[in-house]
Amino acid sequence: MQSYRVDPGTVYHRVCSEVGLLKKDVVFPIFIQEQGTKVQHVNMMPGTKTVPLSETINQVQKVLDAGITSIIIFGIPAKHDHTGCHASKKNGIVQRALQLIKNKFGNLINVTTDVCLCQYNFSGHCGVLYDNGKVDNDSTLGFLSDIALSHAQAGADIVAPSSMMDGQVLSIRKSLNKYGFTKTRILSFSAKFHSSLYGPFRSATFSKKCNYNKLDKSSYQLAYTNQKETMREIQNDIKEGADMVMIKPAMAYLDIIYMIKEKLKFPLAVQNVSGEYAMVKAAARRGWIEEEDVKVNSIVSMKRAGADKIISYFAMDIARYLE
Repeated sequence: MQSYRVDPGTVYHRVCSEVGLLKKDVVFPIFIQEQGTKVQHVNMMPGTKTVPLSETINQVQKVLDAGITSIIIFGIPAKHDHTGCHASKKNGIVQRALQLIKNKFGNLINVTTDVCLCQYNFSGHCGVLYDNGKVDNDSTLGFLSDIALSHAQAGADIVAPSSMMDGQVLSIRKSLNKYGFTKTRILSFSAKFHSSLYGPFRSATFSKKCNYNKLDKSSYQLAYTNQKETMREIQNDIKEGADMVMIKPAMAYLDIIYMIKEKLKFPLAVQNVSGEYAMVKAAARRGWIEEEDVKVNSIVSMKRAGADKIISYFAMDIARYLE
């Protein structure tokens, strides 16, 4: 009896279609480095690269050629200090990249920017530190507002505060409105859980002086055991003026994604973080899993749970299966 092998691509296309996953739903992260002129490979994230400013346009063109129209930018600055003040400079790496991208592509590409201090300071913490090493929430708000405003001025469509400071959305919204950027949207990283799954990202973007493996951000990131606190954080950000809220990591929090979407009916994004990406890549390289199957099904599960937008390093890989 003759057997017929079903093309995996056909299966993946059908699976994605069944849950309504479209190209417009996925967002591709781009790391843009200020120092150097060559593309750098991220050792802990096989297949992921950091690109210099001179290669930014080429990278965005590849994203558009794949049919993806949304990116999120993470800047890797050449200089760091104790507060991270370079993050809001008008000639900073993210600001210059934004101007290049928008001058070239205009509205063809939707650009979100990460708004935080952790990549710009020595500590790796998401806020300004007191002398005792604890994060000063209120002082940090001014820095975040300045960063968001500088990104809006440079052309960002969406600013995404990821520092988990109380009041960050309200502070940024007031600043944007004051200077006339009422149409700039805010994607708040409202439920960023304390996790070791951010390590590969930190290896690529943090100051070399930062011992990122020893960072303890549990005082301002969420404990994964507390659903009530998660709900409060998200509701507060919505009240403060967020246009969309974020949950990250994604793969271990599908129940939270489903709960929030069902109860609040509010635009919801998730981030398929670097550690989740690295685990899939590492297991696939050892032949323990079938990479294509796992990454497609993991993204599908996020959409099925209720995500409207999915930020993923796999976005370019799965685009060929999407309408």
